[in-house]
Amino acid sequence: MNSSTTAGQERKSPGRPRNAQADESILDAVLGLLSDGQSAAAISIEAVAAKAGVGKATIYRRWPNKETLIIDAVRSMKGPLPELAGLSVREDLIALIKAHRTPRAERFSKVTACLLPEMQRDTELARMYQAYVEPRREVTRQVLRRGIETGELRADLDVELTQLMLSAPGMIQSMLRMTSSVPAEDFPEALVDAILRGAAA
Repeated sequence: MNSSTTAGQERKSPGRPRNAQADESILDAVLGLLSDGQSAAAISIEAVAAKAGVGKATIYRRWPNKETLIIDAVRSMKGPLPELAGLSVREDLIALIKAHRTPRAERFSKVTACLLPEMQRDTELARMYQAYVEPRREVTRQVLRRGIETGELRADLDVELTQLMLSAPGMIQSMLRMTSSVPAEDFPEALVDAILRGAAA
């Protein structure tokens, strides 16, 4: 994939007012192709246009290339983070993990699985994706840092490693169904409690 541009930097000004319905149809077409198992490299603007029921020119008026279109599609699917109560580290971490286990999030996991091989080969696409998900990771870091300050968590806690330990298991289970012996019911609570047994003060 040619990723010489970054999302948002070279977005062309539309020749006519944007149509929100057309935008949604185009982004949903990209997500549909990815969640059906097509790789990012295999997806073409022609295929997106056909699935969305629009012309190629409609897409190019909105996105300068396929890479920015794919990143915008991923961004549209992720959805907002939950509002955290801030009463306890445990409850906030559980809320964050539950936000990634909705039907919408499951579709996101399928799309991410299709993008992973592309991101390994294409450093610019990987950079764009990481720049997008980084603010969401920072929310988890903030919860952990707050827990250290309030004494709920160990003072010597490795925030970065703990954040990774909280996010990776859910992603692996959603994308690969790695083990059937881990029940989906109460998974967020079980994961947080397992990690807090080592992280709690």
